Amino acid sequence: MKLVDLTKRFGQVTAVDKVNIEVKDTEFMVLLGPSGCGKSTTLRCVAGLETVSEGEIFIGEDLVNDLPPKDRNIAMVFQSYALYPHMSVFDNIAFPLKLRHVPKNEIKKRVEEAAELLRISHLLDRRPYQLSGGESQRTALGRAIIREPSMFLMDEPLSNLDAQLRVHMRVELKRLQKALKTTTIYVTHDQVEAMTMGDRVAVMNQGKLEGVGTPDDVYHRPATKFMGSFVGSPPLNLIHCTLTEKNGKAFLDASDFALPIPNVIVTEIQQKATSSELILGIRPENLSLYVKPASKNCIKASVYAVEPLGAFDVIDFKVGNVLLKASSSEELGLSVGSDIWFSVDIDKINIFDKKSERFIL
Repeated sequence: MKLVDLTKRFGQVTAVDKVNIEVKDTEFMVLLGPSGCGKSTTLRCVAGLETVSEGEIFIGEDLVNDLPPKDRNIAMVFQSYALYPHMSVFDNIAFPLKLRHVPKNEIKKRVEEAAELLRISHLLDRRPYQLSGGESQRTALGRAIIREPSMFLMDEPLSNLDAQLRVHMRVELKRLQKALKTTTIYVTHDQVEAMTMGDRVAVMNQGKLEGVGTPDDVYHRPATKFMGSFVGSPPLNLIHCTLTEKNGKAFLDASDFALPIPNVIVTEIQQKATSSELILGIRPENLSLYVKPASKNCIKASVYAVEPLGAFDVIDFKVGNVLLKASSSEELGLSVGSDIWFSVDIDKINIFDKKSERFIL
């Protein structure tokens, strides 16, 4: 499936702005972004539920812009399960085949196969009101699976489930997609869903595509500042700084502290940046904290807040006017206002151009 300069406008509002994505055969592609970024509208354009303003949609080798939804051979799973309340689970799953006048024995066989795959064989006689959220979601998935489509489109299908069930269903959906080997586009605002489920993740913001990459690329080598800040919990620390030189050594000068950097990083910046004005990105886990200076490169700070999360603590600390977050599994015995020292893993920093906000390093 391929989107070429896909654009969708609602009056004067551009909801999707020249989006280009190519989804590989059998791939699980996640569209990730905040509410209102255009990800669901993009999905609805692929499904044929919205008319494209500009651009092209290819499913396989076929241009499908003018094809009605029923002729696109796709199955869509919505946030609301949209089950027919008067029908049993069996009849809900079987409904698409009944519309096609598939023989009854074939319907029975395919419903039972789908139910077994989804582990809901024991629920086939129940009505939707007798189902839990997870069981309702599996029934909606069964109705999509039974059509044997060329592509699944899923629009936040787990958002109505409680946290524990969502974790379980993430695993089940991924297992199911790999078993069926069906190309899938999955929309979510939940970065954990995106990172754990997607073969690749496409991050959107304000109708534009920020970048596409594997979960590892999105986390460690984000294409833009927004992409880096949206993915990760605690979020990426972003610090405005300037590339400077003193006594033959290069630094990233953030006013309240300066970070020495090796020549190889300087070369990357000089080749790719539009100016010496930069944005430094540091993941919280790449900041090391000490109750006393461990080396000459340690920087003094003051503890602003401590957030215990069980397996680790999130430490908020200030260096002048710069507020940073670090995650630490060590028992440091910190309290608000106490002095602390930190160092940065230079090999794992990100640097963005301040003007374009594009990835440099």
